[in-house]
Amino acid sequence: MIESLLLTVTRVTTLFGQQHLTNATGFFFERDDRLFLVTNRHVVLDESSDHRPDRLEIELHVAPENVAVTRQFSIPLYRDRKPLWREGRDAAGAVDVAALELERPALPETLLLHAFTPAHLLEQLDEIEVGTSVLIVGFPLGFHDALHRLPVARQAVIASAFGIRFQGHGYFLTDARMHRGTSGAPVVARRPTQHAGRAALPWILLGVHAARMDIANRDVQQDEHLDLNCAWYADILLTLTQDAAIGHANR
Repeated sequence: MIESLLLTVTRVTTLFGQQHLTNATGFFFERDDRLFLVTNRHVVLDESSDHRPDRLEIELHVAPENVAVTRQFSIPLYRDRKPLWREGRDAAGAVDVAALELERPALPETLLLHAFTPAHLLEQLDEIEVGTSVLIVGFPLGFHDALHRLPVARQAVIASAFGIRFQGHGYFLTDARMHRGTSGAPVVARRPTQHAGRAALPWILLGVHAARMDIANRDVQQDEHLDLNCAWYADILLTLTQDAAIGHANR
């Protein structure tokens, strides 16, 4: 049996026409029978680097009896020149999370995937504290189990006061060695053992990994990277997936 957590995540490729641009990570979130792909906003559009893909491709497991069988699924990012993803803002500005609703009739008839739901979001902030062990599941530098098409998990810990917006922004910090390609990965903590079970997806969705944190005045000759990372609080997904028009949402 494949662990359910590994089937919540998919490899994301960004493209402009047929030109491959970047690799990233995404995960599935389901609400009211609607299925969303969640990743970072900078994966679908990053003005600062002039990263402007017009579609994504994700890899879907399509044979429940054989996890190695997958299919590429193309997702347009624009319709009539208007963005199809949902993004949000909060009091500090833009939130680096994007959600794209997947059209279920267009998906393959057979699928092997698991999706987080609102029930996987944290109910009480005091359940998590600094130093809590978490996993970040994704595709660092595109690396994965190339036979079974499955992601890998990196061990991390919560590195800032959980529930407090770090420096006023809507994210917390994790301590882990991370790489390009993991943008958009879910940050999860294990549920208590009494709720455990592979089929039940026994994880709490805490955040969306976005980027490595660094300081501007680091001496690159003497000082190593901090190995700290930004993870946007996952409750933004309740705003992005509510039954509203595509576009910006405020939290």
